[in-house]
Amino acid sequence: MSAIHAILKKYWGYDSFRPVQEQIIESVLSGRDTLALMPTGGGKSLTYQVPTLVRDGLCIVVTPLIALMKDQVDRLRKLGVNAVAVHSGLNSNQIDIALDNCVYGDVKFLYVAPERLTSEAFRLRVQRMNVSLLAVDEAHCICQWGYDFRPSYLRIAELRRLLPKTPVLALTASATPQVAEDIMEKLLFASPHILRSSFARPNLSYIVRHTEEKNEQLLRVIRNVGGTGIVYVRTREGTEKIATFLRNNGISADFYHAGLSYPERSVKQESWIEGRTSVMVATNAFGMGIDKANVRFVVHCAPCDSIEAYYQEAGRAGRDGLRSYAVLLHAPDDAPRIRQRFEIEFPPIETIKSIYDRVGSFLQMAIGDGHQTAHPFNLGEFCRREKLYDGTVLKAFKLLQQNGYMTLTDANENPPRIMFCVSRDELYKFRVIQGDLDQFLRVVLRLYEGLFTDFRPIDIKEIATWSGYTVERVHEFLQRLWKLRIIRYIPSNRSPILYFETERLPIESLYISPESYKQRKEIHQSQFDHMLSYTGNETECRSVFLERYFGGNDPKPCGVCDFCIAQKKGSTQKTEHEVIDLLSRGPLSAKEVVSSLSGDSTKIETLLVRLRDEGKIGMDKNGKIYLPSSSE
Repeated sequence: MSAIHAILKKYWGYDSFRPVQEQIIESVLSGRDTLALMPTGGGKSLTYQVPTLVRDGLCIVVTPLIALMKDQVDRLRKLGVNAVAVHSGLNSNQIDIALDNCVYGDVKFLYVAPERLTSEAFRLRVQRMNVSLLAVDEAHCICQWGYDFRPSYLRIAELRRLLPKTPVLALTASATPQVAEDIMEKLLFASPHILRSSFARPNLSYIVRHTEEKNEQLLRVIRNVGGTGIVYVRTREGTEKIATFLRNNGISADFYHAGLSYPERSVKQESWIEGRTSVMVATNAFGMGIDKANVRFVVHCAPCDSIEAYYQEAGRAGRDGLRSYAVLLHAPDDAPRIRQRFEIEFPPIETIKSIYDRVGSFLQMAIGDGHQTAHPFNLGEFCRREKLYDGTVLKAFKLLQQNGYMTLTDANENPPRIMFCVSRDELYKFRVIQGDLDQFLRVVLRLYEGLFTDFRPIDIKEIATWSGYTVERVHEFLQRLWKLRIIRYIPSNRSPILYFETERLPIESLYISPESYKQRKEIHQSQFDHMLSYTGNETECRSVFLERYFGGNDPKPCGVCDFCIAQKKGSTQKTEHEVIDLLSRGPLSAKEVVSSLSGDSTKIETLLVRLRDEGKIGMDKNGKIYLPSSSE
């Protein structure tokens, strides 16, 4: 047994790899920069985990999704593999400990968010780590032509310069040929090298239904297919309305969107995963990182913004290999309505600048402050207070991110944060007067820097250990200081984090490149046009359409999409007419019928049996097939 197969068996219990996995692993072990294109659910993580476990050194995994980061770390630890994660949800001391363990300890995997790559703490330590592999997940984020471009990914090139002998493995499930080329260029590949898994999903039947009665069509799909499924809609209000409609029609359904609190989302997600809820009606906030193999159908109630997004979401069906369905419901007014929504959600540059300025005021951040700081951010509360449409705000954040100003992360567990509201001199006077808080404040000031200029994460247990007070007493001190307006205090919470790449700028200094703005809008429109081409396609297999979009060579018809099934029906009817026409000239043996017709002989023989059973043909005592007369 080879070393990689032994590792696969030891940690995951598998005897063999999936297609292309082994090629990718061998490429990585040979030290070659590799771009791996694998569909959603194709087992990407094994392609960097196995080679890392085979040899000495650790693997740095760059990924933008904190929730997935934590999930991977937990899974590896359950397997007995030491893994850590560094992201904006940790305080500086926790980050220092994690990075020191990577230098001096036995850590095998370091998961890191891209915005942390250029921090001084990271840069200083990474050069002392024994890094055997750099894995870049969601690698399409580095490409300006990708559907989810993130400027923070451009920093990976700087990391490569610090680790010149370390090979890179770039992973993505959604890269067109143009995006693939750009990924390799931006990641400084020594030479182009792509390993591509087939994007075909033989067990997944792609279907498009053109209808104005979407609810009735949805109900028909759910009742005909059965089992567990996801229904994607574009708006939060839509999730609640459709879930109610399904429940009123006897379907076990619930709704999910980013506007719900974390506990609500957790309860709903767990109920669906465990099968107590059959159908989850959701926005695209649902599904990322969910490991549920027996999803029988994914229904989209309107086209997605891009083929990439659609393929990823539809691909959550049928990961167990059994027959599943990806259904897209399309009405005549969908395209103009979505295009109109694009205009609303693609705000003018002046609106983007105004939102940026209002975010700074909402967070009470002074001009010039905030460089590389992280802040819990309640999008719903911000939109309500500022009377803004959340779609416009999210698009503005995206454009601010793409211009290098700020990044809004997914929801994650955030440590408590504090910032002093008084000067050092005022604090000193307060400490002299408030003797019982003096020891507490001394410890806090010794442990954490920068508390007079920005919110800083703190560790309650760490403060308790160094101060000698109980955790409960530390909480009391923080509450007292907050009520006395000595500090601003944000307790631990679970919400998205808004990460500032630069200090807060005055609105007149904020620069959104008109060229990049125009380019992003054109890319957005082009991607949606491709989505509409898929929706309106009536000339080829839908799987072939998708594979060709992602650069597949000579894709084969799937045989199970709506186009292929219609072709089969048409072909069968044609062959049946040919058999009847042939026998109208006189009786023939089965062999003579088969040899006289073009097509698969087995299918023709099957057709003859069916026609006989239906009484449309007969067979005489000599084995000749004939057409019965009308009197028979």
